[in-house]
Amino acid sequence: MRIGILTVSDRSARGEREDLSGPALARAVSERLAGATIAQTASVPDDRAQIAAILAHWADVLRLELILTTGGTGVAPRDVTPEATLDVVERLTPGLAEAMRGESLRVTPHAMLSRGVAGIRSRTLIVNLPGSPKAAVENLSVILPVLPHAVELLQEDPAAEQHH
Repeated sequence: MRIGILTVSDRSARGEREDLSGPALARAVSERLAGATIAQTASVPDDRAQIAAILAHWADVLRLELILTTGGTGVAPRDVTPEATLDVVERLTPGLAEAMRGESLRVTPHAMLSRGVAGIRSRTLIVNLPGSPKAAVENLSVILPVLPHAVELLQEDPAAEQHH
């Protein structure tokens, strides 16, 4: 499974703040997702068009199986990661976002303010995670058990799908 990790942060993109969330997610993926490789990482500012362009490129050109975003999922005016994701996905996978919010709610009432979404573009699964390293890894842990199966289903030969 080839994975892309996109950090969405004005300050990290400008080099004013070290990106801690992207590397934390990369470590978590490497330790807990057998056979996964981090194929791409990048930092972008909170800019809807830039976020959408990278997501589309990683899905369409690089054909990554999974893209994790971190940051830009709250209610602040510059938090536009969910909108950028909705601009590029073709189908939603709301159960992933619901599961993450539900589990996070046990930790903090602020989970209600998370607007992260998850969806599919072609054969790529895209999941928005929170911006803090701790919250990003915690949320990833919630959905980790189903990711290999989801990715496997997305890679199936459409001709074979008639047998389901």
